[in-house]
Amino acid sequence: MRSVREPGRELLRKKARFFVGASLAALGLRLFLVAYFPAVVDDSRFYADIATNWLQHGVYGITNSGVITPTLSRLPGYPAFLALVFAVFGVGNFRAVLLLQLLFDLVACFLIADLARRLFCERAAKAAFLLAALCPFLANYAAAALTETLETFFTALAFDLAFRGLGVGETVAPVSRGRAFPSMVWIGCGLSIGGAILLRPDGGILLAAIGGYLLWLLARSFRAQQGGTPPTPRFAPRLLIYAGLLVAIGAFAPLIPWTLRNLHTMHRFQPLAPRYATDSDDVAMNGFNRWVKTWIADYVSVQEIYWSVPGAEVDITKLPLRAFDSPPQREVTSAILTDYNRDHDMTPELDARFAALAAERIHAAPLRYYVWLPAVRIADMWLRPRTELFPSDPRWWEFNDDHRWLAVSLGFGLVNLVYVVMALAGWFRAREFFGIGLFVLFLLLRSAFLGSLENPEPRYTLECYPAVIFLASALFQRRA
Repeated sequence: MRSVREPGRELLRKKARFFVGASLAALGLRLFLVAYFPAVVDDSRFYADIATNWLQHGVYGITNSGVITPTLSRLPGYPAFLALVFAVFGVGNFRAVLLLQLLFDLVACFLIADLARRLFCERAAKAAFLLAALCPFLANYAAAALTETLETFFTALAFDLAFRGLGVGETVAPVSRGRAFPSMVWIGCGLSIGGAILLRPDGGILLAAIGGYLLWLLARSFRAQQGGTPPTPRFAPRLLIYAGLLVAIGAFAPLIPWTLRNLHTMHRFQPLAPRYATDSDDVAMNGFNRWVKTWIADYVSVQEIYWSVPGAEVDITKLPLRAFDSPPQREVTSAILTDYNRDHDMTPELDARFAALAAERIHAAPLRYYVWLPAVRIADMWLRPRTELFPSDPRWWEFNDDHRWLAVSLGFGLVNLVYVVMALAGWFRAREFFGIGLFVLFLLLRSAFLGSLENPEPRYTLECYPAVIFLASALFQRRA
């Protein structure tokens, strides 16, 4: 029997010059960003503090006034990665972290290309690899000590293993026609999802998408058995059920040690991280967050308002006009912010006042809160120039930035728009192809989730780029 990996290896062998050249270009772009624009931000240092305490003291915790305190505010995936790198290359060696992320990002490019090969053709695979290798947004976050690069890698890996498990793009017969059931492939798919969840709680959307797609295939298979139109390709229901179980086991198994640790150390059942990444003694600021969601629509407000609380001054003039429904409401908002600005601390009393203000605004315009603003936040995350890691002015549309960085913002915005338009066009061209539904389901689920957030950060759509690039590559597949 021929190896199931043979088609992919054969493509690499036949087009070795192309893949070597594109890989060198990808490495060059990423090394340039690591050298000149490395991003070690506050979240990076927070993760590094946890990793260092875990490595040196055996405590998964944060340093507070010289005292190490156990925490559950962050899932252990990225701190574990940092601890491993620090153990080998030295504590605080972020350069080594970024160089390793660069390699993970390059492997993700090959995985995206393999997806295009499996569902489309070799020409589409080459296009997908080039689009991923030269994608400035993937490269930009490879040079940032954040979870996005590893999250993108696990997303691409889970998708690729799912279609390998279904026998798509293989030279041997599908599962339902004599091929041995690929148990380890499906377990690997589940573990990839588990890796994504250990990095960020919203990695669970990947499980919902793949699980939902398997359920859809199962429903089609049952319908065919009852005399309906047989789907193409056909899958035995029992094997789809088995695949789904293995994926679920692989996805949830990595969370068991974390959940048990939280029960033992923190005395809380917490299989993921808390909604607002808070510890037991932190104020969740539910009222403030709910008030923010009644008006926030773009990333600028995240930088200027949302990240300021608690701990920094809030300038009411930075609030958009949509934050007030009337002059009296503006006065109430001003009074609350004035009280907050006295000591920059969010007390339960202040949070309750924000909650009352939010309730008033939601009651006055429920569609704005539940429909229009989430839709605008989704659009902002998808279409905004992805320059948040550069010293560009986030208010790029005011055209008062340094000419060089204004050009970067406009250029990144145009490139991002090209990727999104290509993905939409690719979906339209290949919408009848088997497997397209999985990527569309993932994009819809993740976009809906992102619309529910009160901090619309463009980086939260980066995990969608394996699906975006795959769909864009459909433009390069040859019609039969």
